[in-house]
Amino acid sequence: MDTEALVIDAFAQLGIDADGPTGMPDLGVDLVLDANGVRLALHLKRRALVTDSVAEEALRRHAPSAGTLLIVADRVTETARRILTTRRAGYYDLRGRLALRTRGVVIDAEVEPLQERSQRTSALSGKAGLEVASAVLMQPMRGTAVRELARQLGRSASTVSEVLSLLRREELVDAKNAVTDSRLFWLVADRWATPRTYLAQLPSPGEEPMTQALRLGLVDIEQEQGWALTDSAAAAAYGAPLAFRSGQVLDFYVPDQAVRHRATTLLGAAGRPSQARAAVRIAPVPAVVQRRIDLDTNPMEWPLAHPLFVALDLAQDVGRGREILDAWTPDERWSRVW
Repeated sequence: MDTEALVIDAFAQLGIDADGPTGMPDLGVDLVLDANGVRLALHLKRRALVTDSVAEEALRRHAPSAGTLLIVADRVTETARRILTTRRAGYYDLRGRLALRTRGVVIDAEVEPLQERSQRTSALSGKAGLEVASAVLMQPMRGTAVRELARQLGRSASTVSEVLSLLRREELVDAKNAVTDSRLFWLVADRWATPRTYLAQLPSPGEEPMTQALRLGLVDIEQEQGWALTDSAAAAAYGAPLAFRSGQVLDFYVPDQAVRHRATTLLGAAGRPSQARAAVRIAPVPAVVQRRIDLDTNPMEWPLAHPLFVALDLAQDVGRGREILDAWTPDERWSRVW
């Protein structure tokens, strides 16, 4: 069940209607509540574990125009709960607690807990497995401590430990969690494909408020989240042996479904891929849009996805894409893991 559906179901248990933001300006609103006649716009964030620092960071990054912040998480600590509710925000702890406090709405109630997931049998099953594997591949030689990786990913230490244990069992990483060979890359590549949405126009970075509405993230590229150029254009910018012609479709990863929907609304949907100026895909893991590269030699002048993620895209083409990977070794700043 996706995040919106989880929240709609939780509020329904309390007799409160929630629905999509139809007829409202597209400013990042995910849901609109109707609480006894009081309408309230919500902006949803999904996390595994919400601590006080995670709550503070989410509040700092939240744009008020997107509505009231509601964080949905497997677990929300007591301190984080207090921070969110005292700062006119809210949380949905999937263990069975929903709370929200704004000027017009105050909710603090028990709801039915989400059934706990079954024990993981495959390291790459679910989003957490893909996130852990991607993080390990981005620093393949160094190895990573469980708690450090859990903080980096916003995942619980137990989940990260479980995934790493399964990776070690398959000898995909060693005792220090360093990558042993290229098998992990190709296993991730098998789970990497995501559908494209083709756009009739490219976004214009200099146009406000479109830049904010689309969350391009062009102010501090290597620190903030935003669009990441990938596939052939990015590979060419990194020096991979392929030609990218002017006028070809630019392929981007975007943070979430809301941004993809907003891009389609503001830039128009292309009737056919041949008519498109750009294509967008939701990032398979958050690191794709969080760990972008600002490359001085990039002729496209767009933030690039990390070479790992560009390589995973090329790997989807079993013909030409894999030939390019065979002949491409990034410079010493990044490790070849394919």
